Amino acid sequence: MPTRRAHKRTEPSTGKPSTGDEGQISLFTVLITAALMLVTGLVLDAGLALSSKTQALDVAQSAARAGAQHLDIAAYRADGTVRLNRADAEGAARRWLASAGMTGQVTATATEVSVTARTSRRTQLLSLIGVSSLSVSASATATAQHGVTTPDR
Repeated sequence: MPTRRAHKRTEPSTGKPSTGDEGQISLFTVLITAALMLVTGLVLDAGLALSSKTQALDVAQSAARAGAQHLDIAAYRADGTVRLNRADAEGAARRWLASAGMTGQVTATATEVSVTARTSRRTQLLSLIGVSSLSVSASATATAQHGVTTPDR
């Protein structure tokens, strides 16, 4: 019985025997690379979103404090009542939000100003999978007081 000889392929450029798997990439490598890119995107963009959330909280607190400074001076001078001029308090808080480049909601009562600051941040890597921005918001409230009443605990 004649023996069969296996035909060996050779590389055209070098003439050396070919192993047959040049240029091949395994499915595992493709999937791991995609998963690592997704995790990297989540970590990067979540960190940026957390930074934006912290900034939104800072702006909300500052806007609430700015609004809480607008006392009704006539009431205070008449009988010592500490209450806010609601229109002025809301206006001051809205101006603070606008100067920080954020939108939000402002509510003033006779004694406190509540602010919710909203902003969005463009994503860096998550935009590759269709998530182009992340929205964040933070809320803060400031109370109008006169003088030092008690230490905060």
